[in-house]
Amino acid sequence: MAGRRRGWFRPSESNEWIEAARARLTEAFLDMDRRQSAAEAAVHASEQVYPERRHAAGWEPVRARCYEAAGAYLSLTEELETAERAKAPFPQGQQRADTVTRQLIDAARGVDEFYRGHQSQLEHAITVLGSVPQLARQVKLTAAKTRGEAAASEFAEYPSVRARAAAVDEALITLEAAELGSDGAGRGAASKVRAAATRLETVTAELADALAQAPSRLGAARTAITSVNTRLSAVRTRAERLDPAFSSLLREFNAASSADLANNGRESQRDMDAAAVALERARAALAENNPELTLELTSTARGHLAEAERLVDAVTKRLALLREVRAQPNDKSKAVRFRLRDAQMLAVNRGLVAEWGSVLDAQVDRIDRITESLTGRHPDYWAYVTELDAVTEFIAGVVDRMRKQAGQQRE
Repeated sequence: MAGRRRGWFRPSESNEWIEAARARLTEAFLDMDRRQSAAEAAVHASEQVYPERRHAAGWEPVRARCYEAAGAYLSLTEELETAERAKAPFPQGQQRADTVTRQLIDAARGVDEFYRGHQSQLEHAITVLGSVPQLARQVKLTAAKTRGEAAASEFAEYPSVRARAAAVDEALITLEAAELGSDGAGRGAASKVRAAATRLETVTAELADALAQAPSRLGAARTAITSVNTRLSAVRTRAERLDPAFSSLLREFNAASSADLANNGRESQRDMDAAAVALERARAALAENNPELTLELTSTARGHLAEAERLVDAVTKRLALLREVRAQPNDKSKAVRFRLRDAQMLAVNRGLVAEWGSVLDAQVDRIDRITESLTGRHPDYWAYVTELDAVTEFIAGVVDRMRKQAGQQRE
């Protein structure tokens, strides 16, 4: 009996290490689990707020190690409990317990390394994620307040106020939809809510600004009508010089010198008429207490007047230019030759004669040919001017390329 009694208690005595091993295993598991949970929450926040950073992809192998270590821990502790209840021997038990403990510690170390590698971004994501619901609530409150002020305002029907109020309504719907979508905590959910809240905040500020600017629209509209009316009169006065100037062009110069201006008189009159119509519509809008439409129409009138001025000035300036060239034709060619010499000197100074010397030398012959074309009773001075201008533009392009090339060589 004594021998049998020693046999009964021997397994219990040999398994006394189990309690200590289980304590070490549990401590290592809980430490790993705590670190894993914190990192998991941070990665989840990053995926919701900044999905483009793709922290989840980097976290996945780290999490897999944790799951593998946890699985080993659960399996071993179950075996230990079974052996302890049965008072059965557990071959290599201490060695296996040490191995799983190291596995848990290594997994926890992997979590720490991952977290430290992205700590600032992960912690910022947690902060931002926590602020998103508050941001959305505050923005919606502000939007509702401003929207209510707009609806009750005497300027509610102004186009700028109407358009921005509609933008606020649309942005509010978008934000609420994003909030409903965020309940699923999908990837980028908080990012969508934050973007929608930012959009609502922006359009709400624009609506508030439109309301603030609305009272000044009436005065601005009245001023605009007066200004456009004055400008229309001035353009009509300037237009009176167009026909005489065009007649002088035909009489004094080659017909080709003014062929492109033949329709300027008719087109400028059409633009002045269009400006007058827009101005009358602007007056009617102002009478109907719609200053914003008034400002829009006066802007349209200004556009027509600017085009009419351009058409008128094109004729009068062409006449003045051709008379100037006719009086001193060599002045134009001398100016171009001066630019050419400067470009040639630049090529010499920058050591670029091999690349650009022949190109620039060719312009000498080109200028000579253009100058020699001024022959006959009615030389084509306009062709003379435009061709020399083309040479000038070409030289400027070469100079620009030489400067860039020299700069690259220094680098």
